[in-house]
Amino acid sequence: MHEYRFINKILCWVIQMENVMILAINTGSTSTKIALFNGISLEICETLRHPVGELRVFENVIAQFQYREKAVMDFLIKNKIDLKAICAVVGRGGLLHPIEGGTYTINPLMLEHLRENLSHASNLSCMIAKRIADKTGVPSYTVDPVVVDELEDIARYTGCREIKRYPIWHALNQKAVAKQYANDKQIPYENLNLIVAHIGGGCSVGAHYKGRVIEVTNALNGEGPFTAERAGKLPVESVIDLCASKKYGGPEELKQVLITKMGLLSHLGTNDGRIINERIKQGDGEAKKVYKAMAYQIAKEIGSAAVVLTGEVDGIILTGGFAYDEMLMGWITEYTSFLAPITVIPGEDEMYALSLGAYRVLCNKETAKEYRG
Repeated sequence: MHEYRFINKILCWVIQMENVMILAINTGSTSTKIALFNGISLEICETLRHPVGELRVFENVIAQFQYREKAVMDFLIKNKIDLKAICAVVGRGGLLHPIEGGTYTINPLMLEHLRENLSHASNLSCMIAKRIADKTGVPSYTVDPVVVDELEDIARYTGCREIKRYPIWHALNQKAVAKQYANDKQIPYENLNLIVAHIGGGCSVGAHYKGRVIEVTNALNGEGPFTAERAGKLPVESVIDLCASKKYGGPEELKQVLITKMGLLSHLGTNDGRIINERIKQGDGEAKKVYKAMAYQIAKEIGSAAVVLTGEVDGIILTGGFAYDEMLMGWITEYTSFLAPITVIPGEDEMYALSLGAYRVLCNKETAKEYRG
C-alpha cells in the first residue's frame, strides 16, 4: 500500500535543549535572511532587502562583505540580541570545492576558497558567520552546501572524455527532509534507500543510498527535467545551433537564459504554478500539456534514480516550493507510485536546516567536519 501524505515540516529528531541560541545567516543576491533559534524553536526570523541601487556601487559580491555584515549587526542591535548569548553562528554554504555532506567548521581555508568566487552571494554567508562568531569566541559552521559531492565514480563519466559530471544541487534541503523522513519512521537515515526530488526554480533528484547521495542531477547546469525557469536537459545539436544563431547573444548570455528564462516561463510566460493551475482550471489545454510534461520529466528522473538503487527503494520524497501543488504532485505520483511509497514534504526551510546542522553538533549528536578543500 502506497503512502501519500503531507507531513509536518518541523525538524525535531533530537531532544529539545533550552538556551542553545543559534544564529543562522543566508545571503541571497538582493537579500540577507537572518534567524535566531533557541534549540529547535524559532525565536525571530527576518529577511533584509538590499536595494539594487545600493548594491551596484560594489565591484563584485565579495566587495559587499562589510555592507552585509553591518546589516546583520544592525538587525541584532535593533532586536536587542546579545552576542554573548549566542552559542554558535551558522552560514549558508557557498561554492566551495566538492565535499561530502555534513556540518563543517568554518576555517581559514574555507574562507579563502569562498573569496575566490566573486559572483555568488551565498559565499558571503560563511564569511559573515565567521566574523560574528569570532567576536565572542563561539564556533561557526556551515551545513550541506550546494557542492556536496558523494557521487560514485561511475556516475562522473560522460560520452566526452573532456567533460566530467559534477553535482550542484539542493543538498541542504534534500539531506534535511531525508533525515526528517528517517526520524518519522524511527529508522536511521544510514539504513535507508531514498529518492528525493526537490522541485523549485530548479530541480534536483537524488538517490540516497545508506546516508550518501550516490547520484543526483546537476540542478544548475543543464541536467534533469525542465522546471519553472530552467531548460534542463536539451539535445546537444540543437543547443549548438542555438548558440551559433546568437539569438540570445554569446555563450555566457545563453547560459544565463537557459537557467533563468526557460522552462515554464519560456512555454507559458510565467514561472508561477498557481497561475498555471488557474489557467488549467479555465480550460487552457496548452498549459496543462506543458505542466504535465514537467511532471513527466521529473518522474523519469525518479525512475532513473530507482535504477541506481537497483530497485531497492524504501521511499520517495517530493519537496521544494512546487511540492505545495497537489495537481503536480498527483501527476508525479501517478507515474512513480509503483516504485515505492511517496511522501510530500513541501517547502524549503533552509534556516531550520542550517540551525539543526549546528544544533546536532552542539548536542553531540554529530561531529563537525574539517574542510580540507
